[in-house]
Amino acid sequence: MKDMFGMMKKVQEMQSKLGAVQAELDEMEVSGQAGGGLVSVTMTVKGLTRAVTIDDSLLKVEEKDILEDLLVAALNDARAKGDKLMADKMGALTAGLPIPPGMKLF
Repeated sequence: MKDMFGMMKKVQEMQSKLGAVQAELDEMEVSGQAGGGLVSVTMTVKGLTRAVTIDDSLLKVEEKDILEDLLVAALNDARAKGDKLMADKMGALTAGLPIPPGMKLF
């Protein structure tokens, strides 16, 4: 029974910290790049795109396909970085809790 109370205390502590971590994650930004930096994007960890930068050398009609591919790659790069950062933050928050495999809290 003592273990149950200890676990409940940890869950309550986690819940109180979860709101602060979620707010922090809403504001944290990551950047992704493609084409050696010719295309870069900035987005929040939660996936809201804030900025896109495209080098002038890519603004040619005949290279439209390349630009589109680089933009997708930069967005995916930023998203992957955001996912890792979010997983790291949430992992630190839930460390020590007996959470079943596959259960997502965010």
